[in-house]
Amino acid sequence: MPLRAGKHADEGHDLGVLGGLAALSLDAQSSVAYGPEAMMLVLVAAGTGALSYAVPLTLVITGMLALLVVSYTQVIAAHPEGGGAYAVAKLNLGRVAALLAAASVVVDYVLTVAVSLAAGALSLGSVFPSLSHHLLLVSLVGLALLTAVNMFGIAESAKLLMLPTVVFVVSIFAVILLGMLHTHPVASIGTSLGPIHATTALGVVLVLKAFAAGSSAVTGVEAIANGVPAFREPRVRRAQSTEVSLGVLLGIMLIGLAILIRADHVVPRGGVTILAQVTAGAFGTGWPFYVSNLAVTLVLGLAANTSFGGLPVLMSLLAKDNRLPHLFYLRAERAVYRYGILALALAAMLLLIAVNAQTSKLIPLFTIGVFIGFTISQVGLVRHWRRTRPRRWRARVAVNGIGAAMTAVAVVVFLSSKFLAGAWVVTLVIPMLMYLFSRIESYYAEVAAELHLGKTPGIPRRRASIVVVPSSTVSRLTERALSAALSLGETVVAVSVAGDEQERERVTQNWAQWKCAVPLEVLLDPHRSLVRTVLSYVESIQAEDATITVLIPEIIPGKRRHEILHNQRGRLLERALKARTEVVVATLPFHIHD
Repeated sequence: MPLRAGKHADEGHDLGVLGGLAALSLDAQSSVAYGPEAMMLVLVAAGTGALSYAVPLTLVITGMLALLVVSYTQVIAAHPEGGGAYAVAKLNLGRVAALLAAASVVVDYVLTVAVSLAAGALSLGSVFPSLSHHLLLVSLVGLALLTAVNMFGIAESAKLLMLPTVVFVVSIFAVILLGMLHTHPVASIGTSLGPIHATTALGVVLVLKAFAAGSSAVTGVEAIANGVPAFREPRVRRAQSTEVSLGVLLGIMLIGLAILIRADHVVPRGGVTILAQVTAGAFGTGWPFYVSNLAVTLVLGLAANTSFGGLPVLMSLLAKDNRLPHLFYLRAERAVYRYGILALALAAMLLLIAVNAQTSKLIPLFTIGVFIGFTISQVGLVRHWRRTRPRRWRARVAVNGIGAAMTAVAVVVFLSSKFLAGAWVVTLVIPMLMYLFSRIESYYAEVAAELHLGKTPGIPRRRASIVVVPSSTVSRLTERALSAALSLGETVVAVSVAGDEQERERVTQNWAQWKCAVPLEVLLDPHRSLVRTVLSYVESIQAEDATITVLIPEIIPGKRRHEILHNQRGRLLERALKARTEVVVATLPFHIHD
């Protein structure tokens, strides 16, 4: 039995490198579908000549990606319990920074789910036009499926996502390789936007905006550090290998696509994405083109799974630190944080409904939260290296300091350029979440003070025991309840309710004929309210120096649909006693066998 229990306790925590890439990196990998395009759309405002800056900017973004990967491998080693930026900030930067990191990452994860599902639904609607009028429904169905799969464990979701991940990566690499080798004319898809005229000058501000827009391609690299507990032993080494593998794959894809975009002179066109144009240039418009684009569509939708792997772990750490309700720290039988999964699904559902699954309304809110987390994480590591001063600590400070500066620039540009487009919502939600975490923490601190946690209490003493059993009729249920009560306490009293004297006399006679040796108190109430009369009786004897237990018999029917037919008064009584008294409330189950 112990071996079986031990295995069961670890069930669901067995991700390897490939499983980690499938379960925790789809958000980052799928960003190649929109990161380069977002950068191109900013640069094209300065004319087609400005598009030549796409390659050097991509190299800078890839450099930032490398710094982030190094940073998060360090975070994984320092915080194998997960938590990412929150764990780093809590240890190195203090309470306020930790709350800011937690709130930012929570916002990012919820937005990741909503954006991924909405983008996936939109892309699916492009392939199947009949679905284009039901984007919200498609998004909600996808959310329900992902939630259900993750309730069985993140390893189960990894198995589901493995094939789409492999197809997607192979497709992108094939596009890059064949695109660089092709000699045929590049296929032209989509509709021409006509001559592209410069509407603004190419300057530092525009370059910074393009850098910030293209930086959305590195969102999601933090998820592996947040979800370290999901890996099998040795967890730290496997998680670090997964982080590095993600960085290498993503870096090659970003640079390869940027070079291909430049070589094929790809410009934004109507009704088609930049990635689709590059794919058509490599494959033509035959079946490989459609397979590749369907893989992109599927991965965009499934990228939401990254949040299901990372956010529940973060919420469990917040609950452990008394900054979220403790139920988020509880794990189900299959070792998954089901309350965190359900909370994420509910928040994403409400957000999707609020914006009617329109990606245009979600994109301005995206990436801000994760880049705040990036910045806090790297600033925290800088302080960590300066305090501990390990070997080559100056080089580590330089790496994390440069990374922090780059991500901080991205945050400032994101906020300034997208504030009126919707980013102002994030600037309100993040402080509200910080306040919520703080108030929950204060509440738990007040409860701890009331309970004198950490202090030595008085010596427990034995008190007299009175057990009160609510009863309505003489039955087998009553006999079982009284038998249990006699085992629990020294004094047992049965309490019944009568509407008038005549009923009281009849109940008393039936009890006397039973000869059960337990005294019965028949209380008068014209309305025959069991809750009110038992509550009044208990309050009248509470002053005695005795421990009072109210034992409520409860019928457990054989079929769940019959539960509504039983126990309603007992449950009302239980709630009333807990709200208004300090007695012990116990229930005795009595199973009805069909």
